[in-house]
Amino acid sequence: MAQTTEMAESPPTDADASRADGAEATATEAETTVTVRCTGHVRTELGVYEFEYTFEGDTLRAFLNELFEDYPQLQDMLIAESESDATHSGWAPTPEELPGTWSKNPVGEQTIAYARILVNGHFNENENGFDTELEEGDRVALVYPFMFCC
Repeated sequence: MAQTTEMAESPPTDADASRADGAEATATEAETTVTVRCTGHVRTELGVYEFEYTFEGDTLRAFLNELFEDYPQLQDMLIAESESDATHSGWAPTPEELPGTWSKNPVGEQTIAYARILVNGHFNENENGFDTELEEGDRVALVYPFMFCC
């Protein structure tokens, strides 16, 4: 049996007011609407678990740029400013030879330790990083779980 959930209202922002006053996307930049799902600290900060978000462009980078303009506190919660912010001291050491092809998002495009950004259930770093293309109706998850230690 399929279960449905009602979507929570997205928190109002100044950008919402400017968009409501007739601001339109430029002719060269199409708008994309995605469903944003929030967990842990992100959900607590925004007060909602899910909302629709419309932005100009069609990449994760364009989405994040607009989202961080509307919710600047999220950038500090999710994006690592340095390599040390992106890595926790408890991670297992990297083997000398890794199987397959491995790549890491460049500094400034990494999430902080434990936080992740997913597109349709896939970690962005396993896709095309911030250049991952988004389509109408895609799901973007902002994951920053509550962590408890013994």
